[in-house]
Amino acid sequence: RAAAPLIAGALQERALAASAAPPERAAPAGDDEDVEPGTLEEQRLRLFARMRRELALSDEAMQLVEAIFAASPVLGQGNPALSRHPMSRSECRRARELAGVAPAREPACGAPGMVPLFDPTRGQTAESAPVCIDQLEFPNIPCEYPVVHVRAREAALLCRAVGKRICDAHEWEGACAGALREPDVEYEWERPRDEASWHHNLLREKVWSYGPEKNHALCGTGSARTPGCPGGGWDRCGSNTYPAGAFPACRSRLGVFDLHGNVAEHMSLPILPDELARRGDRGFTEMKGSWFAFSSMEVHADDCRWRAPDWHGTRIMSKGSHANYHLGFRCCKDVAPTAAPSGSTAAAPGTAEGEGAAVAAVKKR
Repeated sequence: RAAAPLIAGALQERALAASAAPPERAAPAGDDEDVEPGTLEEQRLRLFARMRRELALSDEAMQLVEAIFAASPVLGQGNPALSRHPMSRSECRRARELAGVAPAREPACGAPGMVPLFDPTRGQTAESAPVCIDQLEFPNIPCEYPVVHVRAREAALLCRAVGKRICDAHEWEGACAGALREPDVEYEWERPRDEASWHHNLLREKVWSYGPEKNHALCGTGSARTPGCPGGGWDRCGSNTYPAGAFPACRSRLGVFDLHGNVAEHMSLPILPDELARRGDRGFTEMKGSWFAFSSMEVHADDCRWRAPDWHGTRIMSKGSHANYHLGFRCCKDVAPTAAPSGSTAAAPGTAEGEGAAVAAVKKR
């Protein structure tokens, strides 16, 4: 009860910040945003143009992004021949406009569409937040379809390319539950993964981003899988996703959208402290959230602090890390100085060294 005023105050601050934010940009004249490209190449070109326009990325950053996409035969927003989106971009814009939703403009985050992560129950505020997270799934553009068929390695490289990094599991969980806890509280260091995850799930707080009771109707879970889709594959499964941020009520107390439904998300699971993502991309793969057909295919839990089994488990930077038609990601960004561990050569995200590391990694692909 003592924490309630702190939470209410933090929520009021976030609401005031959102109301003061400038309105979202509409598509430029001549760009019919609801006409879907017929080829993957056309899809990518339009996505890159929107990333330049909406995210104000440098030429160097966009060159890195495009190189990562070019190295994959499937990385994009889904197979254009099979994907059938249940909601258009313009419908998404209308829904957000009616709800008064605007992208965050948090100076502390240093990038558009990001919000600070902190724990209001401990008296923390946005100003003291150590990390920010994308409000939306990558590319983090309101009413754009999320990127899918992305390996965990590619997700980490793309985050680095745009000056960010892949998120740790506990950061995603904190963004969802509305309170970021310390890593030492959220991980049982050196305990075997399966055992640690089982124990974490046994004791976890069960809550969804939108409240204490499960309600799939609030999020993008009502789409359908392509008929004949066997569970994966570019040639058999369309990415029948919703535009990111299309469900205003599917939002956490910290201002993060689509943590349930739309696409599941790659995150990093550290087993040791040196594997925290802020210290380099050395953790293991972890899937968070649920996906666009979850209302009719609820095959696992999707509350905020639930941790999945070791599905398709690899190191984040493994070239064989998993990808699928309903799997995307979002990025985090450190906003407080963080010392690298002794002997570490990991570069900080958003620095020249970080971009250089991304360049080197792309060249090794």
